[in-house]
Amino acid sequence: MGVMNEQLVLCEDRGAVRVLTMNRPDSRNALNTVLIGALHTALMQADRDDSVRALVLTGADPAFCAGLDLKQAKRDGSTYFERLHAENCITKVGQLSKPILGAINGAAITGGMEMALGCDFLVASDRAVFADTHAQVGILPGAGMTARLPGVVGTGMARRLSMTSEVVDAARAEKMGLVTEVVAHPRLLDRTVELASQICEVAAPIMQGLKAIYVAGAAAIINPALAAEQTIASTVARHTDDLDQRYRQVAERNRRQIRRPT
Repeated sequence: MGVMNEQLVLCEDRGAVRVLTMNRPDSRNALNTVLIGALHTALMQADRDDSVRALVLTGADPAFCAGLDLKQAKRDGSTYFERLHAENCITKVGQLSKPILGAINGAAITGGMEMALGCDFLVASDRAVFADTHAQVGILPGAGMTARLPGVVGTGMARRLSMTSEVVDAARAEKMGLVTEVVAHPRLLDRTVELASQICEVAAPIMQGLKAIYVAGAAAIINPALAAEQTIASTVARHTDDLDQRYRQVAERNRRQIRRPT
């Protein structure tokens, strides 16, 4: 297959594996409304396509996804968030019936980290970093951060990451179980596709049943937590007046942390 929606989502089939690449590299793949719609559509199409047995989600270098497009959010206000709610590509990742692997090629920040957490498991480049900056930027999570992160890294560490917005590099992410494997950056996509291809060797009904079992088992925890997250987020005002300024401040602090990882 070719590209979709003015190349904002690159779509490549490698056998039965479909690779979706968010393609706003100059904006670190931040989710403007066009990319939101394009990715939401691409995910739904892949989930319905019988020729696709597994998906790989990644970003165009240098980032996986910087999360929401805060410049557009500041400009458009509630209109931006209404569009995100209508075509929520972040939560859609966790709703697919087919296996989806995240190939984390760079920074997965805030909404980008939420999106990654919706994948069945993650493979990271040695350049990958993770951070949940919702609170410091002035937006509450509403797409699954607090619902999914505790089950991956534990309750205490999840709260620490969300409350401090600290940056986690790839090696530390592997130690805490956030990613399953770290590979040299040039090998990332091939390695993730290799794992996805192993998944495709299993009969499709069995693999979809296996995923359904895992999803059902986690639903008792994730679904109420996600509902609470969305309810509380909708009742707390977003501080959008200086959103972009606060984001730049947090981004600069994160860059310092990345240069001096702990």
